[in-house]
Amino acid sequence: MNLQDKGCHPIRIKKTGPARGNRRSYMTEQAANAGGAMPGTQAFEEAMRSAWKMPAFSPWGASAPTGQAPSPTFESALRSLSGLKIDPAELLAIQTDYLREAAQVWNQRLSADAAATPIKDRRFAGEQWLSNPVAGYAAAVYLLNARTLARMAEAVQGDEKTRARVRFAVQQWIDAAAPSNYLALNPEALQKAISTQGESLVSGVRNLIGDLRQGHVSQTDESVFEVGRNVATSEGAVVFENEYFQLLEYKPLTPKVHARPMLFVPPCINKFYILDLQPENSLIRYTVEQGHRVFVVSWRNPDDGMAARTWDDYVEHGVIQALRTVQDISGSAQVNALGFCVGGTLLACALAVLAARGEQPAASVTLLTTFLDFSRTGVLDLFIDEDMVRLREMSIGAQAAQGPKLLKGKELATTFSFLRPNELVWNYVVGNYLKGELPPPFDLLYWNSDSTNLPGPMYCWYLRNTYLEDKLKQPGALTVCGESVDLRTIQAPVYLYASREDHIVPWESAYLSTGILSGPKRFVLGASGHIAGVINPPAKKKRNYWLCDAQPDSAAEWFAQAQEHPGSWWPDWAGWLQGHAGALKAAPKAFGNKTHPAIEPAPGRYVQQKA
Repeated sequence: MNLQDKGCHPIRIKKTGPARGNRRSYMTEQAANAGGAMPGTQAFEEAMRSAWKMPAFSPWGASAPTGQAPSPTFESALRSLSGLKIDPAELLAIQTDYLREAAQVWNQRLSADAAATPIKDRRFAGEQWLSNPVAGYAAAVYLLNARTLARMAEAVQGDEKTRARVRFAVQQWIDAAAPSNYLALNPEALQKAISTQGESLVSGVRNLIGDLRQGHVSQTDESVFEVGRNVATSEGAVVFENEYFQLLEYKPLTPKVHARPMLFVPPCINKFYILDLQPENSLIRYTVEQGHRVFVVSWRNPDDGMAARTWDDYVEHGVIQALRTVQDISGSAQVNALGFCVGGTLLACALAVLAARGEQPAASVTLLTTFLDFSRTGVLDLFIDEDMVRLREMSIGAQAAQGPKLLKGKELATTFSFLRPNELVWNYVVGNYLKGELPPPFDLLYWNSDSTNLPGPMYCWYLRNTYLEDKLKQPGALTVCGESVDLRTIQAPVYLYASREDHIVPWESAYLSTGILSGPKRFVLGASGHIAGVINPPAKKKRNYWLCDAQPDSAAEWFAQAQEHPGSWWPDWAGWLQGHAGALKAAPKAFGNKTHPAIEPAPGRYVQQKA
């Protein structure tokens, strides 16, 4: 249908058009008719107010406690909105450009070939968005408004952290406001409802009720997976357990193994089986196949009885106990140790404590996407300031009036999902609820939904001393387990891996570890993000990685000199690790030893506990 045949006409900005004084109001009206008024400071502040209440930005996380008054951080954030300033000349330029682009959108959407002009956004790439002129126009106007609001956020005056928070908050609101997220505005969902005679809407309501019961948006068909049955299936046994973790030992897959065993320390904010999803993408199995005797820490999912546990507890009774147990079982004075994300931070802290006690148990250290220097923490820095940390300490930490509490896993999961809301939230809202579809089974997203709790005092210590005050890298600035922490005293050679598109541990920040640790270092940069970059088995022949023997002060200088290599970084790490693993000897025929016999088959009970 040609809209011009129905009495609609394109806007033309020329002298014969509306009078100069009326042109602005005329074009503003056209934009408003399409569902979006021309952004001004009032609309901008309203976007900020709405976004600040979202789970990702609220200082309370997923939800405020019942009856709880707004936090000081929330109140001060809202008060600061009235003080946002944009240079008047810049605002005028933004609004002038908006009017010009609004006219272009109107003219383009009225043209006869509008249906043949795809919108360059995957949310609106479907055929129905092209064939339905109203929907196509709504999407185009939304994208125009989104660009304009984002440009206004960039123009806000203030210190860099305030400006970054404004940009993030406005982007949250922009993503939530997409017409694709609403049934009445989504032509694909409406068409499916018609073609299925409403069955898709019934399925969508059923999916919504199911997600409300389980407490999170389904990102995969969780019914397909079961820990120990089709994820975390590498053969092994639990050979030690205490209140904090179970230690898993894996069955050798080679007749001989290296004399020095391998200990994996995964993050305690997730479950260990990200390293053992399926046999074909398991870093644990790959390491076993290389002839290593592999042990893995499986952190307990804390319950209320562990709410008062501290960072010191996790270092002493977690990582240090795991190191000592592996030494005892293997008979080797030194072990190779790998830490992933916050597991790497815990591992480095533990090794520094042991160094202060005169011990050097690590023959080598591998740190995957790990912070040691917290001066540049990327998007996570938006959530950290003195008010926020103090609030956490008073609500769930050691200073809580009614005693320490757990940081719930659902809250952490929600926050991390809203760091990438289009991919990890709204995409599933549209599919699960508006279209009534079940997301396809995906092992990594099943793991992602299997959240874990954290003890409040442990979490608050981590927030204050690393993210807020950045003390870990400062020699002697922290006392952990009664010892002064100095990361320079760790003598082991170190393999540092970072992912180029990591939004949780930016690779440039991971590179700063090269200036902190004293031993010989190898820095490797992989493609993709925080998880997908790490879980990149060689057989898939996917992605690439960068290497450079030199380690200049600047990450940018390192990258300029680095050589790109195709495929996975795993073989490079395996070759490096072999040089620190010791001679080969006959593989053990049983798990553990007399002191630490097998308790139960891997993956053990702890990983089965739900948050």
